Amino acid sequence: MPTGRFITLEGGEGAGKSTQIAHLKDLLRQAGKSVVATREPGGAPGAEAIRELIVTGSIERWDAMAEALLMTAARRMHVEQRIRPALAQGHWVVCDRFSDSTMAYQGYAHGLGRDAIDSLQQLAIGDLKPDLTLILDVPVSVGLGRAAGRGDKEDRFERMGLDFHERLRQGYLEIARREPIRCAVIDATQAPELVATAIDRILADRLGVARA
Repeated sequence: MPTGRFITLEGGEGAGKSTQIAHLKDLLRQAGKSVVATREPGGAPGAEAIRELIVTGSIERWDAMAEALLMTAARRMHVEQRIRPALAQGHWVVCDRFSDSTMAYQGYAHGLGRDAIDSLQQLAIGDLKPDLTLILDVPVSVGLGRAAGRGDKEDRFERMGLDFHERLRQGYLEIARREPIRCAVIDATQAPELVATAIDRILADRLGVARA
């Protein structure tokens, strides 16, 4: 059985990833792919338990390194229990956040740096990287305004300062600049249907995916 492909969606708070994950699943299924959709932190029982620790509570609950370690522990379980098995069975895996989030949030926005995050990811998941990463980019004020309207209790990161979120956005853009073959930046200030159209075009160009 052929090995599946691994696609991730990334972006700051309020970028619209949930909407586009649903679109991406529909696109791939209409193209005849078997799709496994998942998320981080989470995606496996132990990882979901860690998620609760990371995304709720006070801003000061964890420092940057503790966050990175928790995120990476959750990712280890997610990869071993769900992502690698699904890829080995030929499924296309679509994930809401992956290791780029740890690089952007803890590496860039919290200032741990690239080397520390790269070392953690190598230790936990080896060389596993997405085949394609879609980075939904919005100005900080737009993203936080959208996120505030959700009324979500998982708002620990949303409550961090504007400077944090600006570093986060620039971190994602730097990740894309460093890996242009893997990453594609999409203007997520557009209407959701236009963002979806951009995703369709990127998947056709880079992975040869088109609706059946």
